[in-house]
Amino acid sequence: MFGLDKKDTRLLLIVAALVLFAPFLLNPFPADSGMAQFNAGYPDLMQRFVIFGVFAIGFNLLFGLTGYLSFGHAAFLGAGSYAGVWMLKLLTVNIIPAIIVSTLVAGLFAVLIGYISLRRSGIYFSILTLAFAQMAFALAASVLTPITGGETGLTMALDDPRILGASVTEDGSIPVTNIFGLEMRDAYEMAVGPWLFTFSAGYYVCGLIMLASFYLAIRIFRSPFGMMLRAIKSNQQRLKYTGLNPKPYMLTCFVISGMYAGLAGGLMVAMDPLAGAERMQWTASGEVVLMTILGGAGTLIGPVLGAGLIKYFENIFSKINDNVLHTWFSFMPDGLEDFVVFVLHPFVGKGWHLTLGLMFMGVVIFLPGGLVEGGQRIARLFNRKKADDPKSATTEPAE
Repeated sequence: MFGLDKKDTRLLLIVAALVLFAPFLLNPFPADSGMAQFNAGYPDLMQRFVIFGVFAIGFNLLFGLTGYLSFGHAAFLGAGSYAGVWMLKLLTVNIIPAIIVSTLVAGLFAVLIGYISLRRSGIYFSILTLAFAQMAFALAASVLTPITGGETGLTMALDDPRILGASVTEDGSIPVTNIFGLEMRDAYEMAVGPWLFTFSAGYYVCGLIMLASFYLAIRIFRSPFGMMLRAIKSNQQRLKYTGLNPKPYMLTCFVISGMYAGLAGGLMVAMDPLAGAERMQWTASGEVVLMTILGGAGTLIGPVLGAGLIKYFENIFSKINDNVLHTWFSFMPDGLEDFVVFVLHPFVGKGWHLTLGLMFMGVVIFLPGGLVEGGQRIARLFNRKKADDPKSATTEPAE
């Protein structure tokens, strides 16, 4: 199906099912229960899951296939965001031109940075990409303030000289981003008993684009181009001895990866028309590195899982404060309750980064292949138990 083998087709269908049924899967607890705070099925967070999934998929094409670690991919995310907002301000609030231009601008930006950075490898390449990203951040935050809005960011305004469509609606407000009239904030709520499920137009638009990006990543992984990238990761020097020049392949991969980041930036502003310089900071680049390694670098679905995990921690786990902890452990004696809350306090709320850091250390030490390797180990364990089960053994008469 779609030019893929059975294994890749099954993987694509699994990801498609996860995207389609995410409003149900991410809302396992009733809306009026105490555990409802762990639900993640609201539109804004689901959009972040798939948008950062696109970002991580693109980064994984570079890092997972070639082994080149970029600490500057946030520069392309920010460039795409700014380009997308300007398209919304100058052309139309239809998100398609904004997404296309965001991807192209990030690609052009990646050509420039990649052409220079790829003259070095290893840690020197990583430092060069980090330097370019920090320069881009500094320019966006101060020097290019008329274009980027500086520290306050760039957003849509009532006086935008929009070519296609009105700058102001009939009620005097700013037009809402849409795709051929379907507003990105449109949503349908479905109540099933005590459960409440929200189906957002913006989420499903982002989800479809993420599926297309995932499909393209599979084709790249399985193509001769992907095989060449793996050869670069395996032994670039030996590849040169065969007479092949790896530089064009590396630059192409770097540009494709940057375009994925620009696409993610365009989707961000399509859902929320605001671009800020903080998207270019080194922390944003480090975040996508964590997503890829936690999920499983070099795997197809790993970066998507890693992106979902980190965004869940950032938006859900970080909301657990002392009051919530006291509610959980209220059944304990007062002294023991206070002690337990005191012990857990550094790991939740504002300290959620500490929990994430410990989790990252555990994955790097015990699961170098990330969450995907963990799933594979569990699957092998069950298969081994099934094989050892005497009831599953069958005998056939000799002929």
